[in-house]
Amino acid sequence: MTDQTRVLYNGQCPVCSTEIAHYSKTAQANDLPIMFDDLHQGELDRYGVDADAAARRLHVLHNGQLFVGVDAFIVLWRQLPRFQLVARLVALPGLRQTATVIYDYILAPALYNRHRRRLHRKARDDQRV
Repeated sequence: MTDQTRVLYNGQCPVCSTEIAHYSKTAQANDLPIMFDDLHQGELDRYGVDADAAARRLHVLHNGQLFVGVDAFIVLWRQLPRFQLVARLVALPGLRQTATVIYDYILAPALYNRHRRRLHRKARDDQRV
C-alpha cells in the first residue's frame, strides 16, 4: 500500500490513549489506511526508536518516512477528516515553530514526566508484592 501510515503512541499514557482512540475511531469510520501501534506492544523496531524515545514524542511512519512531534501530528491530521484544517494551520510558518516549541518544551515533557512517575510507582508497587 503506497499511502500507509503507522502511528506509534504510548498506550500507558491516559492523555495519549484517549487522543489516539479518537484518531483511530475516525480512521476506522472513514476506512483510512492508518495503523496505531502501542509502544508497549513491541512495534519499536519498525520505527527505529527505543521505548524511552517513543514515550517522549509522537512518531508517525508515513510512506516509509519517519515524522516526530508536531510534524508527526501534521502528517496524521492531514489524513483525518475534520483535522485537515488544523493540519494546514499548524503547518504555517511561524505557527509550526510556535507549536513545536510548545509541544517540545512544555506538553511532551509534561506527559513524559507523568509517564516516568507511573513507571516508577509501578516498579515500586511490584517490589512490594
